[in-house]
Amino acid sequence: MSQKKITIHDISRVLGIDSSTVSRALNDSDRVTKKTKEIILKKAKELGYQRNTLASNLRTNKTQTIAVVLPRISRYFFATVIAGVEQIAQEKGYNVIICQSLDSFEREKKIISNLISNRVDGILISISMETTDYEHLKNFQSFGNPIVFFDRPCTLENCVNINIDNYQASFLATEHLLQKGCQQIAHFSGKQNIELYKQRKNGYLDALKKYQIDIDESLIFESNLSEEDGIIMAKKIIETKKIDGLYAANDTSAISAIQYLKSEGIKIPKDIAVVGFNNDPIAAVIEPSLTTINQPAFQMGKKASSQLISQIEHKSTVNQSFVLISELIIRESSNKSF
Repeated sequence: MSQKKITIHDISRVLGIDSSTVSRALNDSDRVTKKTKEIILKKAKELGYQRNTLASNLRTNKTQTIAVVLPRISRYFFATVIAGVEQIAQEKGYNVIICQSLDSFEREKKIISNLISNRVDGILISISMETTDYEHLKNFQSFGNPIVFFDRPCTLENCVNINIDNYQASFLATEHLLQKGCQQIAHFSGKQNIELYKQRKNGYLDALKKYQIDIDESLIFESNLSEEDGIIMAKKIIETKKIDGLYAANDTSAISAIQYLKSEGIKIPKDIAVVGFNNDPIAAVIEPSLTTINQPAFQMGKKASSQLISQIEHKSTVNQSFVLISELIIRESSNKSF
């Protein structure tokens, strides 16, 4: 025999409280006092009340769902961002959909189209390496839905950007190698249509200029910074026969480069000192351990989620940027005396 479904009217009858007040309390309305709200929520739990999400969504024209669109879940940085996003979303009563673009613009466009069809309330996105056109995102905004960018900033209007100071972090990473005595520093850069990789490259270039090191464009390698790219670029480094330092714009390419260089008999850091970016867990345990830039990924996820949900609930969009603090983590790979 099926159990009777508990309704708002059942809670109202048991407590002797008007059903409209019960409804407001269950929807966390400010029009109900904290004490009354606690009484109603406690009784609702005792009676086994389950909220009718579909009916609520139809009334409010909201799905209580946000989406995170990112390049790859397998990257530790993005997985940690998701953890921060979900913590805030759960606290605020939102569901989270996670989508991977795999750094493909076409895939990203299809994802956004599907999210529009599924009526998500807002999007958190780190755009793909291939994204240079934002019409698909403008289309999402046209439905009154907010967008928050994280990690890879965007100049799209009426959006929030959550990031670190990529220029300064990159400057410090390169300066660290220069202070260790490196004179010929290669740079593994991401695609320059992505603002953060522009900023990281500019930080690298300006550090060289500060120390009066001539810029050698042949030492700058642009790619998607995958594990395979790291190996390909490491082979090119060997061909130059003049590199004594390497600054990579992520840990993935830095680590695969280190492994390949070591296999070719090159000593790290004696022959080539290396600095990465992201502080992936493997960076601390490889041999030698990797000097890198630590990004506050969990805090970035929390901040992005909070900002998005605030815009959803206040039905507003803003142009605003938040810059979180990063840190240079010095380990063995850059220690020339190691």
